[in-house]
Amino acid sequence: MNAADEILDIVDENDQVIGQSPRGEVYALGLRHRAVFIQARDAEGRIFVHRRTPTKLVFPSLYDMFVGGVVGAGETYEDAALREAEEELGVSGLPRPVPLFKFLYDNGAGQTWWSSVYEVRCELPVDPQVEEVAWYDFLPEEEVERHLADWTWVPDGLVAYERLKGLKGYRAQA
Repeated sequence: MNAADEILDIVDENDQVIGQSPRGEVYALGLRHRAVFIQARDAEGRIFVHRRTPTKLVFPSLYDMFVGGVVGAGETYEDAALREAEEELGVSGLPRPVPLFKFLYDNGAGQTWWSSVYEVRCELPVDPQVEEVAWYDFLPEEEVERHLADWTWVPDGLVAYERLKGLKGYRAQA
């Protein structure tokens, strides 16, 4: 099945399902849906960072410090987080990602989705999907911070990252 044909739940401002539509239609019409963001860290606490492929439907060729994606119709955030993390990292047997917080992303230009943010420890050798990931590495957080100004990042990931850093008492899985 083509990614644009995948069926997604459409949700309201309270994250309640109000309908379903194919992903391509959701994006074209700016319908509010659900997404998951998973910050994957290796055994040394470094963050998995990647550049998206130019064929991605949203934010092609941009850098991201999260793996993740849309939540399918009828799927829970938790199931989507594990599925997306394993798919994008190219692994199986990850521990369940730990939920951190949820927020409504809205860029003010017709792109809006409920976003659930997670973290997961990945101590397995990764083999990211070539259809999703053009480049990747596990980077120390200080290096990610240095590149915030000189790499072009996915805007929703930047918002999630800033919110994650702002969590009172947040300590990454180091």
